[in-house]
Amino acid sequence: MITKSYQVYPRCEAMSYAIARLKKLKRGNISGSASHTARERETPNADPTQKNIRFIGSLDPEERLEDLVLAKIGEHEQKRKIRTDAVYCVELLLSASPSYFRPDCPTQAGYYEPQKLDNWVEATHQWLADEYGNRIVRAELHLDEATPHIHAYFVPLDDDGQLRCNHFFDGRQKIQQFQDSYSDTMRLIGLERGIRGSKAQHQDIKDFYRIVEEGRDLEVDELSAAQLKAKAADRDRANQRKQEMEATAKALSVENEQLRRRIELLEQDNQSIKKLTEWSTDLALDDVAWELGLWRKGNEWVGGNHIINIDGSKFSDLAPGSNSAIDLVKHVNQCNQTTAIAWLGERFGEVGAKRAAIAHAQKVAADIIQTQPVPQFTPPIEDKKQWQQVEHYLTQKRGIPSDCVQMLHNQGLVYADSKANVVFVMRDLNGKTKGAFLEGTANTFSGYELGTVRRDSWFYFTLGKKPSEQTSTVVLSDSPIDAISVAMLEYQVKGIPENRTVYMAADDTSNLPVERLRNVPCVQVAFSQPTVARAVKELLPHSTQLKCESRDWNTQLINFSHQLQQRYSQQKHEELEL
Repeated sequence: MITKSYQVYPRCEAMSYAIARLKKLKRGNISGSASHTARERETPNADPTQKNIRFIGSLDPEERLEDLVLAKIGEHEQKRKIRTDAVYCVELLLSASPSYFRPDCPTQAGYYEPQKLDNWVEATHQWLADEYGNRIVRAELHLDEATPHIHAYFVPLDDDGQLRCNHFFDGRQKIQQFQDSYSDTMRLIGLERGIRGSKAQHQDIKDFYRIVEEGRDLEVDELSAAQLKAKAADRDRANQRKQEMEATAKALSVENEQLRRRIELLEQDNQSIKKLTEWSTDLALDDVAWELGLWRKGNEWVGGNHIINIDGSKFSDLAPGSNSAIDLVKHVNQCNQTTAIAWLGERFGEVGAKRAAIAHAQKVAADIIQTQPVPQFTPPIEDKKQWQQVEHYLTQKRGIPSDCVQMLHNQGLVYADSKANVVFVMRDLNGKTKGAFLEGTANTFSGYELGTVRRDSWFYFTLGKKPSEQTSTVVLSDSPIDAISVAMLEYQVKGIPENRTVYMAADDTSNLPVERLRNVPCVQVAFSQPTVARAVKELLPHSTQLKCESRDWNTQLINFSHQLQQRYSQQKHEELEL
């Protein structure tokens, strides 16, 4: 009967209350309490024909509650000696108004609706587990008195394993917190909280026994005006909570409808994919052979001068054949591809002819991909005569230090072509050349060399005092010029990076090596366009933005170089005056 989940029910129309009381037990009181709950002594108003149910703890009748409590305390070493008057365990008594268990006949003691009882026990069991865990050493459901109720024994060990009852139940506020916690769970099955702020001694168990034994609800006429006002406030809060739950349910309903529509769209997509799959399937060669006027003879199709063997999607005549419906029509009718497609359209309709054409094209493409060599990128031919003009452009117009230009040139990453264009070599991450970016020195031309593999190659170079180590930083920028400019700005301010740093140019996010970059500890974004920078941040959340104070990084480098030159000139002038 006890499970970990329970059904949530709306509140009852009649006012029914959750009831929670407690009694602190010193060591000498444990046996007496256990004797009562285990029915080891005569209990007035208890029906001996009804069986009580122990749902937490051993069913062994010889097992003493005191031994269980002492064993639980002994699991943890106590930092200080336990006082003789210490509280060893707390008896929790939990129930509900009789009108909850028997709404149609609340005064009929001993009767309860089974489903109501199940809901309450499941909710209470879950609350005990959530609130106190394995510190509940025994719990019993009593059905032999007027109203069902539960006795649970809690050993008050704090998070450090120390026996501290006051930590849980010291003062009126903590007692109310205990009752609030139980009531919050019981609201899910339709029970109200008891009177908040009542003058009743909630830690006293007598009120509980009076309700249980008499089998009646708290009478409204026993409540003072202040208590009635408090109860009305509780009821208002309950109604507000109900409205919130209804709003949540409505939102969930809307979400479910959206999910249903999404499922419908996915099913439509699946149908579209299915149709595309059917369209990419060739016509059955046996059907085409039949339409061509051939007849089956054993495993072969014959007619005219043909003896054709069809094996699934392939056919062969006396000579090697092919593997498409169009090829079969061309072979038998001795016609070209255009006439073959027209013939299939007449025999199989437009859809059939298109299916055959698509399948034929796919097979031709697959054959080409498998048999033909892949075209390799051919970089622009270097023209050493033009290097002086290219070097002058990079150092004078672009403000790049000459030693940096020479370093990149020596590494084969920058050179000149026959038109005096700057050639920035693009490589994959293994160092293989797969493209080039060209920038004119005598005009505004810039662009990629035809054949460049843009998705798998980049202009990049490495700086660092420890170049053999794994890359620790990657700096991303829009263009090769900007990549070099960012590197030189950092170099002039900080010097050569201590660890291996890669400066890479990528014109947008579509060709970033995202998976590799996710494994780099530090990724710095130096894109000039904010939209691109934000897109990179979404792909690489650990990346950081470098702020450019000018139109672009090259302009910032030129301005910075001018400032350094001015400082140097001023310093020389001051030295001459001295």
